[in-house]
Parts: sequence; C-alpha cells; structure tokens
Amino acid sequence: MSKQFNVTRGAFLAFVKELDEKTADIQAAYFNNTIRWHIGHVLAAYEGLLFGYPDHSSNIPADYNSLFATGTKPADWNTEPPKLADLTKHLEEQQNRINDLTDDFLAKELPFELPFGNFKTYDDIFEFLLQHENEHLGKMKAMKQVVSES
Repeated sequence: MSKQFNVTRGAFLAFVKELDEKTADIQAAYFNNTIRWHIGHVLAAYEGLLFGYPDHSSNIPADYNSLFATGTKPADWNTEPPKLADLTKHLEEQQNRINDLTDDFLAKELPFELPFGNFKTYDDIFEFLLQHENEHLGKMKAMKQVVSES
C-alpha cells in the first residue's frame, strides 16, 4: 500500500486528535461546513469509493451518508453527529482496511463512473482520494486557525 496514504492519514488523525468537540462544530465565516463535517466527509468518501458504502459496506454507520456525503451540511442535520472519538476510531479502522487492499484489487476496473475526472481503476480513485484528504486537511487547518483567532 502507498506510504503516502499512511503519511496523509497519520497527519489527518493527528489533527483530529488535537481537536475538542466545541471547535469541531463551529462554522467559521466564509466556510460552508464545520471541521466535524470535513472529518466525516473524508471518512465517507473513502468508504464510498473504495468499499461501496452505503449499499455494499457496513464498516461505518449508514446514517453517516446523510450527514457527510457531498452536498450535505451541518445546518441540515436533524440527528446528533458522531463524537470525534467515534470518527477517529472509524478512520483508524478504515486505514487498516485500506492498507489490506491488494494490488489486484487496485488494478480492477471501476464498476461505476464519476461525473468528473477520468478514473478507470480503483488505483485511480485511490490517488484522487489521497489528494482529496489532503485538501480537506488543509481546509480544516485554516478553519481552526480562523476559529481560534476569533
């Protein structure tokens, strides 16, 4: 498995473990979502694109899809979101599952198409997800800085 994935996920988890519940839920000016949403979104994106969540994967709770899928936002939540400890646990478990993926799996052609990019294999999607996770980590760091200074 990709060393870069473990570096990326390690940095992501280190950031999440430093957060407190209150900071995770502050929606800073100029940002569409909260830090908690970004954490759950990264988790749900990997789970959906690599493991078929929510239809073909029960590795994370089914209601995470309605909370963290693309296009969702905390302002629309009508249930209590998961605690940071729960999200952290799921991210760590997911990291183990991803590390167990084989080269044969990653070489498989995708059984679906996305409305963006030119993704043909699971490896293509995996490379995109690495970039996606880093992008969200950067945004969360900026959000935390804005929240801490206000």
